[in-house]
Amino acid sequence: MIGAGAWGTALALVAAQAGRRVTLWARERAVANELQRSRRNERYLPGVELPAAIAVTHAIEAAAACDAVLVVVPAQHLREILPALPAAKPLVLCAKGIERATGKLLPEVLAEAAPDAVPAILSGPSFARDVSRGLPTAVTLAAGMDVALKLQATLGHATFRPYASDDITGVALGGAAKNVYAIACGIVDGMGLGESARAALIARSFAELTRLGQALGARADTLMGLSGLGDLVLTATSTTSRNFSYGRALGQGRAPEGKLAEGVETAPAIVKRARTERVELPIAEAVAQVLDGTLSAGEAVLRLMSRPLKPE
Repeated sequence: MIGAGAWGTALALVAAQAGRRVTLWARERAVANELQRSRRNERYLPGVELPAAIAVTHAIEAAAACDAVLVVVPAQHLREILPALPAAKPLVLCAKGIERATGKLLPEVLAEAAPDAVPAILSGPSFARDVSRGLPTAVTLAAGMDVALKLQATLGHATFRPYASDDITGVALGGAAKNVYAIACGIVDGMGLGESARAALIARSFAELTRLGQALGARADTLMGLSGLGDLVLTATSTTSRNFSYGRALGQGRAPEGKLAEGVETAPAIVKRARTERVELPIAEAVAQVLDGTLSAGEAVLRLMSRPLKPE
């Protein structure tokens, strides 16, 4: 498990609960030492104890001894970590985002930075806190189907249900795009525009996601599934979501607090990619402009509501 943040720790617990031996790698030596000593990740996932099946290390070379590697580092740092990981093994991407500098989906970054790796991706409606508490969670795990089925059997247990898929592109896009639209829904909530407005925004956001997915070759059933619509609904309606909370603060005219939301980096990246593919994403574009300060939240709403009427 590459990355000892909240999600990396939660996934380490998933694998351990499924009966696997797990090595959890922490970038910071101090974090690794503290996890080894206390067996708790109080910094990122407080109140959860690590079982004996999880070994903690600061030596990234330990990944070479593992049968599969789950990469749980932020999307914008993925390219720099991949060359240090073992080749010719399944590398399961567990972050959600698009590389801002290039507009590439994370599997495309993986193909460039680690071309000999076996690509896989895990995504879906899941909060680290829920997963770590053993609450029922279902996700999508995409790879070549033979690899996806092996990973599914490796990680699945009574409270964590991975569905196998071979649509890596669709799973990657759904996980990345939903963060942008969650910020938009947070803005609507923060402005007090009502639940009807939020429901309409989620529906039109999904329409945008579907258009871009078609252009990139994603399957419609994937986008309608856990890693697409499922993750969008969760992230765009819950204050547990950093992206929703970030947008809510913007809608209330406050400076967002806490860790930077993933959608802040993803918004300009997805707009960049959509323009390359000649796909129109008016909601994502409005979010990107609110985030860079060229458009106020009120102006963004007015612009979207003033667009020419057309068939759905």
